[in-house]
Amino acid sequence: MDNYEYNELLKSLKIKIDNIAKVINPSSIESRLSEIESLEQDPSFWSDIELASQIGKEKTKLNSMLSKFQNAQNALNDATELFDLANSENDLDTINSLFEDSENLEDLITNLEVSMMLSGEDDNKNAIVTIHPGAGGTESNDWASMLYRMYLRFCEREGYKVETLDFQEGDEAGIKDVSFIVKGENAYGYLKAENGIHRLVRTSPFDSAGRRHTSFSSVMVSPEVDDDIAIEIEDKDLRLDYYRASGAGGQHVNKTESAVRITHIPTGIVVQCQNDRSQHKNKATAMKMLKSRLYELELERQRAASDSVEKSEMGWGHQIRSYVLFPYKQVKDNRSNIAYSQADAVLDGDIKKIIEAVLISQKSQN
Repeated sequence: MDNYEYNELLKSLKIKIDNIAKVINPSSIESRLSEIESLEQDPSFWSDIELASQIGKEKTKLNSMLSKFQNAQNALNDATELFDLANSENDLDTINSLFEDSENLEDLITNLEVSMMLSGEDDNKNAIVTIHPGAGGTESNDWASMLYRMYLRFCEREGYKVETLDFQEGDEAGIKDVSFIVKGENAYGYLKAENGIHRLVRTSPFDSAGRRHTSFSSVMVSPEVDDDIAIEIEDKDLRLDYYRASGAGGQHVNKTESAVRITHIPTGIVVQCQNDRSQHKNKATAMKMLKSRLYELELERQRAASDSVEKSEMGWGHQIRSYVLFPYKQVKDNRSNIAYSQADAVLDGDIKKIIEAVLISQKSQN
């Protein structure tokens, strides 16, 4: 990078910051925070627990948004002033240091840009993720387990907490099915970009002839439904199956029918849970998973109606992302149309930039 390129970077980041400021209006946020502080000083405010909780969540969200904006704006202003000063004094060491830190500065503002996009009603909710292998037996089961590991590593990187709800091992390798909940700031906002079909191309470790195989797995992501969201489910629309849990969990789990599978007959949605030794707790968790899936289904219908476009069914020919490990290594997302050469790093959980590129691409298309 040279002086001209760095100066152009600063200009582009300044435009981004100005655009973000127009969207979030920092002065309005500060005014609203002042209003909330005044409300909190009134003793009667705390008598309405539900209202106090809602405003408390709003305060936390506004404080986080304002803090991120101010940090990014200050970092850009500091870099600009330091660059101008270093140029005037021909301080090459400082200039080179700014060049080296340019990627971190760009990431800081990109993260701010993405966080502004994650301002939807459900984006800040926890995410319920289900991975299901496609046809292909052991090959697809192994691919599903690779995706599961990728998301676990991503969550570890981002400081998200993961709780497994259901886990079924494959007959020979990999997994038949896995569901888990991801808890943390904007968990659903980020992971909703993973909703769809994921395609893997590689030389199969299970093929003695070393032939190339293509495998598919579906990833379904739904926001965890809050208790205050009413979703009506009639008993006649449900089929409940109880079975013995598989995998780790101790003798008690494997000897009792504690695992629960619920089928919602009108939609064909199937959820299951075997995380707890209690059948009652597993049923409650499965019902929550079902409500989240039904809520996501309704959101999709509303989006399709507002866009006047019929949402196509998810099929094996409609992958959102391809992971190629042979004859070359590349991960390409079909929505952002960006290819990434560091396939091993991606499968090790380095997917944040891929997700952010998708979110930015989708935002620009709206």
